[in-house]
Amino acid sequence: MINKTQPLVTIATPTYNRADAFLRDAIESALNQTYENVEIIVSDNCSQDNTEMVVSTFNDKRIRYFRQKENIGANNNFNFCLKQAKGKYFLLLHDDDLIDNDFAETCMRASQFKTAVGIIRTGTRIIDSQDSVINEIPNMVAGFSTEDFFLAWFHNKTALSYLCSTLFNTGRLREIGGFRSRHNLLQDAFAVVKLNEKFGRIDIHDVKASFRKHPLELTFAAKVGHWCDEFIALLDLMCEAVTNNKEMIKTEGLKFFAKLCYNRAQSVKTFPRRFFAYSIVFKKFQYRYPPPMHDLFFKSPFYSGLRRVKKIIKENSCI
Repeated sequence: MINKTQPLVTIATPTYNRADAFLRDAIESALNQTYENVEIIVSDNCSQDNTEMVVSTFNDKRIRYFRQKENIGANNNFNFCLKQAKGKYFLLLHDDDLIDNDFAETCMRASQFKTAVGIIRTGTRIIDSQDSVINEIPNMVAGFSTEDFFLAWFHNKTALSYLCSTLFNTGRLREIGGFRSRHNLLQDAFAVVKLNEKFGRIDIHDVKASFRKHPLELTFAAKVGHWCDEFIALLDLMCEAVTNNKEMIKTEGLKFFAKLCYNRAQSVKTFPRRFFAYSIVFKKFQYRYPPPMHDLFFKSPFYSGLRRVKKIIKENSCI
């Protein structure tokens, strides 16, 4: 029996054309929670597939299904879900991600079933399209100050903003305007920084959610320059949120975010465009962090030529 005295948790899945991919698994992970006082929102962003039919097969009263009359964009769909939420806490579960069966219960027990804290965070595992584990990132920042929390992210001791492993205080998230950033690439991270500063956080060490990496994900689809803008603005917000170690956070953050942006530039396939993308990052970070040369020339004609020369030299040396 559902304990109505415990806070309601909203698990919201915005979706678009994933009926034949991972949508069913995402919904099942939400329905299978050991914490029973949950509601599930599915917001269909005008999909062209059989999303509605897939959702209807669950026949569970906890699910509320919405279909947009036209595609309103991913971020507007996120905030639509937030607007519809009735729960005291809100999880945005992408249609290709998963949560463990005890995710909500673990978070609620850590909060002692109170509803004042801004965010509750667990560790995150990275999985592929076959559910194989690529990596696990425990959340090792319990009890850390805001300054140390940010520095821990730069030193890979936590992941700041995987949505699948972050439970937001619904009312507080609405107060700060929901999910918003300049290019809506790091809107989750902006929300985490703001809510942490104003309302605090609870950190759970254990890994309780899965973020899926696969060829259809949109993480690297945006322009490299936009990623740079977002990371620099996020770092400015982080520096505003702390009273100590501002210079350390600024210095460490610039190095960390420049590296992330170069990683995005590396995903550009052709060498001329990749070179241009690297130059954008170098300029955006005020020419302070040169790109790694190996990554810049990787798979370029120049790189291939050097590989051939090396192979010839090696073969001749064996004669």
